[in-house]
Amino acid sequence: MSIDLIHAIQSALTDEVVGQLGARIGLPPEAARSVMSAAAPALLAGLMQKAATLEGARSLFATVTSPDVNARIAEQLPYLTASTGGVSELEGAGRGLLERSLDRRAESLSDELAAQTGVPAHATHAITGIVGATMVGVLKQQLLGSQGSVAQLPALLSHQMPLIAPYLNDRLLAALGLGGVGAFAGSVLAQLKAVSAHIEQPTPTATPTPEVTAAVQVPADAVVREKRRSHAWLWWPLLAIIAAAMLLVYLFPGGFPRGLWGGDRAASQGAEHGVAAQAASAPVEASSELTAVAAASNAAASTAARVVAGLDAASSALAAGASAPVPSSASLASSAPAPVPSSASGVSAASAVSAASAGNAASTPSANSATSTTSLARQPGVAAAPTKDSQLAFIVGESGKPTLTATVGSEAEKTRLIDELTKRLGQYHYAANIAVDPATKPAGWLASLDGLVPLMSVPGAELRLDGAHVDLSGAAANAKLGWLNTLKSLFGPSYEIGTFDVQSALQQATANFRSAIQGLLAPNATCAAADVAKVLNLQVINFTSASAHVPTSAVEDLNQSARVLNACARNGRTVKLEVAGYSDNVGGEQANLQLSKQRAQAVRSYLVGMGVPADSLSAQGYGQAHPVASNDTMSGRFANRRIEFITQQ
Repeated sequence: MSIDLIHAIQSALTDEVVGQLGARIGLPPEAARSVMSAAAPALLAGLMQKAATLEGARSLFATVTSPDVNARIAEQLPYLTASTGGVSELEGAGRGLLERSLDRRAESLSDELAAQTGVPAHATHAITGIVGATMVGVLKQQLLGSQGSVAQLPALLSHQMPLIAPYLNDRLLAALGLGGVGAFAGSVLAQLKAVSAHIEQPTPTATPTPEVTAAVQVPADAVVREKRRSHAWLWWPLLAIIAAAMLLVYLFPGGFPRGLWGGDRAASQGAEHGVAAQAASAPVEASSELTAVAAASNAAASTAARVVAGLDAASSALAAGASAPVPSSASLASSAPAPVPSSASGVSAASAVSAASAGNAASTPSANSATSTTSLARQPGVAAAPTKDSQLAFIVGESGKPTLTATVGSEAEKTRLIDELTKRLGQYHYAANIAVDPATKPAGWLASLDGLVPLMSVPGAELRLDGAHVDLSGAAANAKLGWLNTLKSLFGPSYEIGTFDVQSALQQATANFRSAIQGLLAPNATCAAADVAKVLNLQVINFTSASAHVPTSAVEDLNQSARVLNACARNGRTVKLEVAGYSDNVGGEQANLQLSKQRAQAVRSYLVGMGVPADSLSAQGYGQAHPVASNDTMSGRFANRRIEFITQQ
């Protein structure tokens, strides 16, 4: 199966489609076409790299043939691009598919396309998503039409190299993490061929496949081979421990004499280093013999414990080869018919651990207990109670696929969350970044996950859960959908649940600013820079998406700000401020940095135009740096997209 995918994509993106798309995003058709011509080959290179490993090829095939991909997109594009809503939905779906196909977000590529073509970044982001949706849809149509298999996907993609090579450059491939053009072209074709051949005729499982070993690239000297060693010798010290324990219990059914274990510390330590072995070869009194036997068995127990604890492989071999499980020192101690007096602190490692955990000081320990106590002293103390709240946040794309972030306190909670999401949403129908922090409290919301999952399928829905506080925004805050009441019933009165609405937030901020600025307009008002900046920062300048034009809604508040600054300057108390622009984290980092600078300059220019001394104001953009709220929710992103007035000396 062979097809020119570049030609197929260009045929789908007709002049009519390009014209409609350009009108929706504010670009002339020729500019939109130039971005498409550069984006399609670069994205195909990314798909080739993904399919160059066995698991990558299978994952890409599953993505392309999934129900999320529209195989009829080529014929439906004229209708999808005829409205702004259709373009937004197509862009969102394409971005989601590219993230799954490339294992990375495509913003770095669209930022580079903006730099190379001179087209604004917000437009290259949209076009890249639409080209991605078209590409994957065309690829699905070809695979389904020819009843293609996983093995045919790498072969099909390898045929595209001569077609895309003239359009590639090092910077485009670097934006996708592929390195230079020469290195990419020199390796990817051989890898694709190997993957396709392996899928068609798998090699025996005992032999590592070339594509897997190539991907791992283990240095030749990193593997040390040695013969399997027998660990049968470990049985002898263990049997000696058992025999010694049984003998001592038989001789002293009422408990051990005090001097036997907890007596002279020097003698006890000497026993561990071989004194007991010498004593055993000479005629001594019964009590001396018992002391030697006890010390020897104690030393053997200590040695065996260290060996077993230090050699996981050895213990595994013993467990696999034994007809019955090997008894531990703790189980041996517990099987004794007579209780051990508490003064004999070195009787078992289990009692030493218990004593150390409880903080009790043991009486003079034997060699074994000294070893255990020293080992315990090197361990951290009892872990402090968790103090951080668990967190969950998700944003649902226009295609209905949620992207989640969460922080939980244990691997068990993480596994439970992933299992539940996979069971209810499907393995490829969500993206998740879940962190484990032992200082985090148990995630009580896991018990209510069933009720949250339906919200994770509502396009445009956003939720942030921090401890017992829940913020709803986007489609989740739409009163008509009723999610506020649904979640109140789901979580109960112990949770605080609220919604965020941009217009309501703007109205509240405007009211607060206009009330506060009256104090600065009063006679004899302060012109202290810190006080002025504090009031000016109450206003919200809500720029239109991807725009640096001062919005009409902010004009009246900026006029009031100019009045205050002009009054101070007339009184000889000029306030010097930096107008700082910030963004959220949506879009590329460089694009956000540039846009934030343009917005700061626009505000400064407006104020200077209203008479504020030009030398009293500077402008700087900081992009998505220094967020004041989480970017996981609409309310957080709204707060981060801000103009901030900073005092200057």
